[in-house]
Amino acid sequence: MRRAKISIIGAGNVGATTAHWCAAAELGDIVLVDVPQTEDMPKGKALDLMQSSPVMMFDANVTGTTSYDATKDSDVVVITAGLPRKPGMSRDDLLGTNAKIMTAVCNEIKKTSPNAVVIVVSNPLDAMVQRAMQVTGFPPARVVGQAGVLDTARYRTFLAMELGVSVEDISALLMGGHGDTMVPLPSCTSVGGIPVTQLIKPERLKEIIERTAKGGAEIVSLLKTGSAYYAPAAATTQMVEAIVRDKKRLIPCAAYCDKEYGVGGFYVGVPVILGTSGVEKIVELKLEETEKAAFQKSVDAVKELVKVMAGLV
Repeated sequence: MRRAKISIIGAGNVGATTAHWCAAAELGDIVLVDVPQTEDMPKGKALDLMQSSPVMMFDANVTGTTSYDATKDSDVVVITAGLPRKPGMSRDDLLGTNAKIMTAVCNEIKKTSPNAVVIVVSNPLDAMVQRAMQVTGFPPARVVGQAGVLDTARYRTFLAMELGVSVEDISALLMGGHGDTMVPLPSCTSVGGIPVTQLIKPERLKEIIERTAKGGAEIVSLLKTGSAYYAPAAATTQMVEAIVRDKKRLIPCAAYCDKEYGVGGFYVGVPVILGTSGVEKIVELKLEETEKAAFQKSVDAVKELVKVMAGLV
C-alpha cells in the first residue's frame, strides 16, 4: 500500500516537532523544507529524526531539503513558514511579512502538489489561510487552517487544571478567529458529560476563557525567545492524521465559509468534519445569544484583518 506523503514547509520549532510526531505516528513519509539560506539545517533535523526511529520503533522516511522538488505530489502540505511572535507582539503584527512568505510558498505548492490538502499554521492564521487559498487557487475545502484544535486544547487544559480532573474527560469546542476574539462555547463544554456551567461559576469560567484567548501570548512571554511549538505541532498532527487516515474527525478548524453562520467568502474557525478530501462539511450549531454576539465580534475582527492584508500584498 502506498504511503502518504506529507510535506512540511518551515523546519523551525513547529515544523520540526510536527515532523517528529507525524513520523512517530507513522502517518506517512515526511519531507521537511526550509529556505536555501538555512543550507543543510533541514537535512540535519531530518537525519536526527530518522536516527530516533530505531529507539522509538517507528518506520517512516524523513527527508530534509531546501528544494520544493522533493515535495512533488504530496498528499498533505503543512505550512509553518513565517516569522514567529516575540514578546509584546500580537499575531497581527506579523501580517505583512508573513503574507509575502505565504505567497512565495503557495506559488511553489501549486506547481509541485496540485492535488494536496493544505494545512496552514502560520500567523496571523485567519489571514494566512485566506491568502493560501487565493494564491494556490485550490478548492477552499482543500485549504484549511490549524487554530481551533490548538485553542480548544488550551481551553481543555485550563479547565482540567481548575477542576483537578483528566483532560481526557473534558469535551469542548471553540469557534471564531485565532486571536484575542476567539470564542470558547460553554454550551458545548462538558466534564465527564456534566455541563461545565454546573461545575465552575460564571465569573471564574470567564477568567479561564480570557486566559485561553491569551494562551499563545502567555507562552511567548514565558519563553522570551520564541513562541509555542509542542501544542501547535500536536494539533497539526491530529489534523494530518484525520486527512491521511480519512478519520472524519469533527474538530474546529479555520474553514472557508460560504454563508454558513452568516459568514460569506472568507475563513473563520468553525466545527468541521475533516477527512481525506479536506473539509468535508461545516457543522452549523445553534448558538446561545451571548455566543452569537461573541462570534460576530470575532468575525468582524477577521474581516478587518483580511482587509488590511489585501492592502499589503
